Amino acid sequence: MTNHQGDSTLDLGVHVASFTFADSPLSTASVLGDIAAATDSGGFVSLSVMDHFFQLDQYFPAEEPMLEGYTTLGYLAALTKKVQLRLLVTGVTYRHPGLLAKIVSTVDVLSQGRGELGIGAAWYEREHVGLGVPYPSTSERFEQLEEALQICLQMWSDNDGAYSGNHFQLAETLSQPVSLSQPHPPIMIGGSGEKKTLRLVAKYADACNLFVNTPAEATHKLNVLRGHCETEGTDYDAIRKTVLYTGMTLITGDDSAFVTDMSDLASVGIEEVQIMPYGPDPVGLIERVAESVLPALEEL
Repeated sequence: MTNHQGDSTLDLGVHVASFTFADSPLSTASVLGDIAAATDSGGFVSLSVMDHFFQLDQYFPAEEPMLEGYTTLGYLAALTKKVQLRLLVTGVTYRHPGLLAKIVSTVDVLSQGRGELGIGAAWYEREHVGLGVPYPSTSERFEQLEEALQICLQMWSDNDGAYSGNHFQLAETLSQPVSLSQPHPPIMIGGSGEKKTLRLVAKYADACNLFVNTPAEATHKLNVLRGHCETEGTDYDAIRKTVLYTGMTLITGDDSAFVTDMSDLASVGIEEVQIMPYGPDPVGLIERVAESVLPALEEL
């Protein structure tokens, strides 16, 4: 279901943000494999996982399981055939940009052209301090984010030359094999900051992932993004507009309310919504959405 602004249908993706579905580490791989199979066969367009070192302590105990993101995407690449694969989203501080570009290219090649780069400025200080990862100021992280985007794009181009920035210096931007996605793996920037994040979306990205709760908030953010596109001279309509759904309607079983929420988001220009299968039976929730919700969205 490809949406154009004003249409009433949109695509759904699955985002795995909690790994407590397993009884023990012994069952983590099998349950995650079942999630991948249900997503890949169910009509969803994307499968993503969270990229953090610790679980988010404002929602769950930090001590809960948290898999390393790109290792997990490599596992999912082997188990799926259709869905796009991304992290939602990696922090710029987590991996050196040259290595990050190489990792995303690897996922793209091994998934036969389904890899994407999801990236943001990073924000979770506790995990940085906990594992000894440098955590610069907000302004520095945004500077690093822009340089990382430039480095990835250069590494995915025919230019194998040097890159010299204020934060990163590379003698050779060599990345082989080249990605199967052309001209490069799609770039999604996560966040809703109006001055910096959405400007970077307009300048560098193929997709945004907005943090919004209502269609009115989405409309406002998209209008800001449109303004940045006009300033940067880029095509607003070419940017895929996505939202991570944080409502509880699916968890509580109110599928009709969820469909209404999706219709409202689609009507203001949102093209993809990622759902999070929390709870003891994530596979069952995904299968229920595939069987009852996706057909209802098609019929809007």
